[in-house]
Amino acid sequence: MTKLDALVSEIRACHLCEANLPLGPRPILRASATARILIVGQAPGRRVHETGIPWNDVSGDRLRIWLQMTREQFYDQRHIAIVPTGLCFPGSGARGDAPPRPECAPLWHPRLREMMPKIQLTLLIGQYAQSYYLGKRRKKTLRETVQMYQEYLPEFLPLPHPSPRNQLWLKQNPWFEKAVIPMLRERVVMALHGSGA
Repeated sequence: MTKLDALVSEIRACHLCEANLPLGPRPILRASATARILIVGQAPGRRVHETGIPWNDVSGDRLRIWLQMTREQFYDQRHIAIVPTGLCFPGSGARGDAPPRPECAPLWHPRLREMMPKIQLTLLIGQYAQSYYLGKRRKKTLRETVQMYQEYLPEFLPLPHPSPRNQLWLKQNPWFEKAVIPMLRERVVMALHGSGA
């Protein structure tokens, strides 16, 4: 067992937030020392919690379309790591899922990233991932942060969440699919083939 395997096992056994998780703890992540792309979303939804497979929902379907990837490519752990901001399903709120638990990212992300030295590109999907990784560099709105993506390259690429709840945002911001999606696909290819640095 490698150090990374041991860490992933430790994370999967985590019960830190158990009292705040309506369905109980089930940390969901995929990590490998050879991964070149890290996908950081917000937290698993109910369906993902039930199946144990990250992005195994309609949001994941749209994300794979954006990335121009098959399910097989997307779930190839040798190349793609998936570590949400909150690792367990946080429950539902009035307008969808509750925010990710705040304890997760500071506790686990630095240790995981240290053991994934080949990461060329980190996709920051949604406001929680952007808030954690960009901090004060994040703009006032998600729209501005995504529009100013060049400021964060080559390390980070901020994206809106591909949830069906964001359909209106996508309609109101047609520049995203016209300009950002083609560049995203280009960056993904660069990262996977070793020229993303």
